[in-house]
Amino acid sequence: MTKRLLLALALLALPAAAAELDPRAIMVRLPDQIPWGPVTAAGNQQAVLVGDPAKPGFYAVMVKWLPGHMSRPHFHPHDRFITVLSGTWWMGTGPRFESEATVAAPAGSFVTHAAKGVHYDGAKDEPAVLLIVGEGPATATPAEAQ
Repeated sequence: MTKRLLLALALLALPAAAAELDPRAIMVRLPDQIPWGPVTAAGNQQAVLVGDPAKPGFYAVMVKWLPGHMSRPHFHPHDRFITVLSGTWWMGTGPRFESEATVAAPAGSFVTHAAKGVHYDGAKDEPAVLLIVGEGPATATPAEAQ
């Protein structure tokens, strides 16, 4: 073999240099870099991606519902737009909590929570991860019938 051919083969055997993105153009957070908060008493975790859901303005959060946890009937002051990223998310409407009356939204589903629409939701047999975007503040007002 010629020296050129040997050099070419050696260069092909080297690992390719990793491309780097200009952070002024694209910012990436890999899954292990997502800032998940602690598990709440309601059985979910939240990762704030953009904005602050407690303040006025646009926000984007991921919410992970743990199996067997559901919220109680409540409503939000603004529309919220939700994409189910993984698992199955279960939802019901109205002021009476009825787990057996919930509807499944599998991964890939897109859901709109209308402002002031009373609902409840969560996960049953598997975790469900959601991407929620909306206008803050993202408060939840209890609305369960007594």
